[in-house]
Amino acid sequence: MRILTVIGNRPQFIKAAPLSAALRAVGVDEVVVHTGQHYDDALSQVFFDELGIAEPQFRLDLRTADPDAMEGPIHALIEAASPELVLVYGDTHSTLAGGRAAVATGVRLAHVEAGLRSGDLSMPEEHARIEVDRLADLLLCPDERSAETLRREGVPGRIEIVGDVMADATVRFAPLARERVPPPHEPGTYLVATVHRAANVRPERLARILDGFDRVAETIVFPAHPRTRQTIEEFSLAVPTNVELREPLGYLEFASAASQARVILTDSGGLQKEAYWYRVPCVTMRPSTEWADTVRVGANVLVDDDPEAIARATEAASFPADAPQLYGDGRASERIAGALLARA
Repeated sequence: MRILTVIGNRPQFIKAAPLSAALRAVGVDEVVVHTGQHYDDALSQVFFDELGIAEPQFRLDLRTADPDAMEGPIHALIEAASPELVLVYGDTHSTLAGGRAAVATGVRLAHVEAGLRSGDLSMPEEHARIEVDRLADLLLCPDERSAETLRREGVPGRIEIVGDVMADATVRFAPLARERVPPPHEPGTYLVATVHRAANVRPERLARILDGFDRVAETIVFPAHPRTRQTIEEFSLAVPTNVELREPLGYLEFASAASQARVILTDSGGLQKEAYWYRVPCVTMRPSTEWADTVRVGANVLVDDDPEAIARATEAASFPADAPQLYGDGRASERIAGALLARA
């Protein structure tokens, strides 16, 4: 069986590592296409170097997040490679472009992380999730909640609950990260922050988030996404003295830092889950989340861009001692490989 996998950004590189290994183990011929949505080495090549992911057979190097610009080149590669199935991850513009290209070429589409919803239609990611789920022939869900969402929406594809491939990656790489890379400070004495979503890098929102950071007493290690740093510099936003503004970290360096922080502050979807698996409390600077169970059990707090709410939630943050297992058991990749072979 031949599968063409479309990836383009940091979370997808991480998710691809354990699933690509599982596909190789069952004899699947995987053709990996890197769109170039993330093209900075610190956000892209470092994952192939550090995680041992097989180099993509095709690098489009498009350096854009425009799905229309990606769709044509992906379409051409699908026709050239003649896969039996196209595999996409998550909710990025690369996901959307890969899904549309699969449908345009008449090749079956499988969507990893199907059925997730934040309920916030102001987010482009929410539109991408909904559209790709409606296009997909095989919907690979992390949990029963996401599967039930798809049933309510009446999507035509086949629904399978497989768990979360990010859990597989965390189980595999977090111990390696802590073994290889020391944390930036004594474990439990610092916070880690990430801010990268388009809404949050608007200068007025980013200024409010930085104001919230300024009200926190502890050191905040803040590896800045290139567009976040660009906004800070272009609009001369004040970076608080307790914030260590850093270049993007390699995956293992970041996993070591995040997994040993007292609190993680983020607007990332994937990092909310990673925080849960690290058993580190999370403060999420968004009005909504697709990972609502982390909020329900008390491991995650939504604060949007309210400076005082950021400070209060950070000070009070603690991980619940009775937190249940969420989003799988670290064997999602094996289940996905089996589901794909069953559809061959």
